[in-house]
Amino acid sequence: MSNAFHPGELTAQFRFNEDWSEDKSARIASILKPALDERMALFIEGLPFFFLATADDQGHCDCSFRGTDPTPNGGPASAARVIDAQTLVFPDYDGNRMFNSLGNVIANPQVGLLFIDFAGQTRLRVNGGAEIIESASDDASIWPQAKRLIRVEVAQAYWNCSRRIPVDPRVRRGA
Repeated sequence: MSNAFHPGELTAQFRFNEDWSEDKSARIASILKPALDERMALFIEGLPFFFLATADDQGHCDCSFRGTDPTPNGGPASAARVIDAQTLVFPDYDGNRMFNSLGNVIANPQVGLLFIDFAGQTRLRVNGGAEIIESASDDASIWPQAKRLIRVEVAQAYWNCSRRIPVDPRVRRGA
C-alpha cells in the first residue's frame, strides 16, 4: 500500500472508487512529486494569482485569494516566485488586517496552494510548510508593495485533473 496517502485518503479511495485496488492507489501516488520541476516553475511564475489554504492548530481552515499589484507597465506580476525545486515565495500585502493566513501559518505551518489557469484549463497543487519572512526587501523589485514574504518548502506538487475548470468566456485561449 502507498505511504503517499494518509489513512483517511486510503479509506476514501477504497470506499468511493468502484475499481479501487492497491495497485491503482500506487499509480495515483506516482503523480505526487516531492519537488517542483521546470514546467511547474514556469506555470507558477506565469500566473498573477493563486489560492492559499491554511489551518490553525485545531484544524480550523481558511482559504484566501492571493494576487499581486500590476507591474509598473500595467501588466500582471507573478503571484509567486520559484527559488529552487523545493522552495517558492510569495508576497503578503496589506489586506483586511485580520491576518487569518499569517496567524494560521504561525500556529500551523502546513499550507496548500492551488494555481489555476482558467484559459488553459490547467491547475497545479502545491503542499508544504510555510515560514513568514519579515522583510520583503529581497523581492522589492518584483513586489514593491509587499509587507513581508511567505516562503514555502515544497513537500508535494502535482498537476490536478483539468475537468470542470470553467472557461471564462471573457478570456480568449492563446491570448
